[in-house]
Amino acid sequence: MSSGFVTTKDGVEIFYKDWGPKDAQPIVFHHGWPLSADDWDSQMLFFVQRGYRVVAHDRRGHGRSSQVSEGHDMDHYAADASAVAEHLDLRNAVHIGHSTGGGEVARYVARHGEPQGRVAKAVLVSAVPPLMLKTQANPGGLPIEVFDGLRAGLAANRSQFFLDVASGPFYGFNRPGATASQGVVWNWWRQGMMGSAKAHYEGIKAFSETDQTEDLKAIGVPSLVMHGDDDQVVPIDAAGRLSVKLVKNGTLKVYPGFPHGMLTTHADVLNPDLLAFIKG
Repeated sequence: MSSGFVTTKDGVEIFYKDWGPKDAQPIVFHHGWPLSADDWDSQMLFFVQRGYRVVAHDRRGHGRSSQVSEGHDMDHYAADASAVAEHLDLRNAVHIGHSTGGGEVARYVARHGEPQGRVAKAVLVSAVPPLMLKTQANPGGLPIEVFDGLRAGLAANRSQFFLDVASGPFYGFNRPGATASQGVVWNWWRQGMMGSAKAHYEGIKAFSETDQTEDLKAIGVPSLVMHGDDDQVVPIDAAGRLSVKLVKNGTLKVYPGFPHGMLTTHADVLNPDLLAFIKG
């Protein structure tokens, strides 16, 4: 089966893709908000062509998974990822998460994957941990008004809001001299509009207010933190630079000038780096 659905303990149908030899080392990809497994196309093609088994799923309320009303929080995201890993019996897996998917990876690896002995390595790309929201204990975070603005934009006109995010800060297309790809913008919009407005609205709280300090501290497998220093969505100083200090066995790789969506805009650079870490 190259794609299908797994039903979680609370009855949610999670869509997944599963390509490549079933006896090969699995690489599991966790997408960002408000996207789908399709955001990993270039990585999945790259790695399946190199003999790996590649798996990606649509988060609940996103893509082709059930548009359920409840459970749009990091605990359920991680449990859903675990349901996929158990259903496919993935072992010795490398889990790679982008943005919100990086938060999902951190919680999955800490609470499910490592305790079950299923995880070999973890990669956080432009990822939201340890905590995006500015608090007294986290003065380098972003003020709540930033996230309230995202909620307001989504609620007012989700379609236009998604176009604005994709054509602006997400891929750095708003930077002087940047060459915007209309196909990349429309593909982001397409993925977003497949999902549920409620899941996307509530997901903002999940990715901005979930403190994952303890998740990161619990991760013992080799971990790679990749972050662009021109990330306008998840600033490197509020995320990547802090995350790598919390994991037990972490390496930080900084990409000068790269945007939040660098896995798409700079796949030619990141894919070989991911391969080197996985093989190393």
